[in-house]
Amino acid sequence: MTHRSSITCFTRIGLFAAIFVFLTQMPHASAQQQYVGRYDLYTGFSDLYTPGLNGINQTGFHLQAGINNNRWLSTGFDYSVQTGNTSLVPGFASPAIKEGIAELYELGYLPPTYAVDVPLSATTQTFTAGSQLNYRHFSKVTLFIRPSLAAFRLNATAHPRPNTPDVVVVGALEMSNVLQPNGTITDWTGAYGVGGGADFALTKHIGIRAQMDAVWNHPFNYVVADGGWSYRFSIGPSFHFGRNIMVPRKTN
Repeated sequence: MTHRSSITCFTRIGLFAAIFVFLTQMPHASAQQQYVGRYDLYTGFSDLYTPGLNGINQTGFHLQAGINNNRWLSTGFDYSVQTGNTSLVPGFASPAIKEGIAELYELGYLPPTYAVDVPLSATTQTFTAGSQLNYRHFSKVTLFIRPSLAAFRLNATAHPRPNTPDVVVVGALEMSNVLQPNGTITDWTGAYGVGGGADFALTKHIGIRAQMDAVWNHPFNYVVADGGWSYRFSIGPSFHFGRNIMVPRKTN
């Protein structure tokens, strides 16, 4: 991880922590919630950071839809899509890819002074369905935590710089069927981890949600040597509607 990537990661985590502390310290936050709608909908900005893939940072869109089964348990569907840029470097490549690149040097197809660093663009889609635990002790803030069991669909495209040894590297990968003839590669992979965050109520039916997920995954396992963690940060408006599922307090 580069120094710049480290700063970006810690900034993202620090921002999330600051939002979390702010929301839980709101005045009169300890009063009981009076309304919990049957249905939830969320849409917002998402940022996906994967240190193991040359520190790629992808930004995009996040959508969630759920049903509150009761005041503490909800189930729903989660989808996000992010795009970003990185480069193919031997540092995260599998042993077979490293051996192939070394052979290109030995055969003289790559000059000794050339360092493999082929630009890549990438798109990641995440699909998740499952349950979430909600803590509703505060009147204006709902805290939540969930297991993250997801399917990732990843698509990457190499963009070799014209008239450079990049073209030789991409051509060799296409000939070995690592890349498709147009320089692309697509993969599905599973991911698992944990997520959580806070939902701050602006009105009865509208809120602001901030959340983070950390999941382990191993995409392109025939190209990438090791699996690693991906971190998704998301923030945006949430919408709550439907009948109130809160159990009314009994009065004497």
